[in-house]
Amino acid sequence: MGGSNPYTKDAAPPLPKKAYQLTILPAGVTIQVDPARIPYSRTGHKGSILEIALGNDVEIDHACGGVCACSTCHIIVKQGLESCSPATEDEEDQIDNARGVTRQSRLACQCVPDGSCDVVVEVPAWNRNLVREGPH
Repeated sequence: MGGSNPYTKDAAPPLPKKAYQLTILPAGVTIQVDPARIPYSRTGHKGSILEIALGNDVEIDHACGGVCACSTCHIIVKQGLESCSPATEDEEDQIDNARGVTRQSRLACQCVPDGSCDVVVEVPAWNRNLVREGPH
């Protein structure tokens, strides 16, 4: 999927300059993020948690295609929030629609770590789509 949301006005955040580890819970998947490989997929901001996860076959729901138009890719950053791009007003507006929002809540399609430290994120239970249609 991918694309852009004509209603958002913020520019894409800067890409990471250093390699780092991204761990996605509860799957327990750790990805070695190499900035030279970005983009990993074509969904969400380049270098975003969503883009890296999908590019490494780790599914995170994203009903809008990663363009900051829903809250289905809601994640909670458990470690490394300080290395992530700041949330934009558009992202905060969408996060307001998510269940179980915390101070560490972000949209995976918008959250771009800068590589200054490792990052651990959790996909909340209510955001995990356990039933999928079609081949996996």
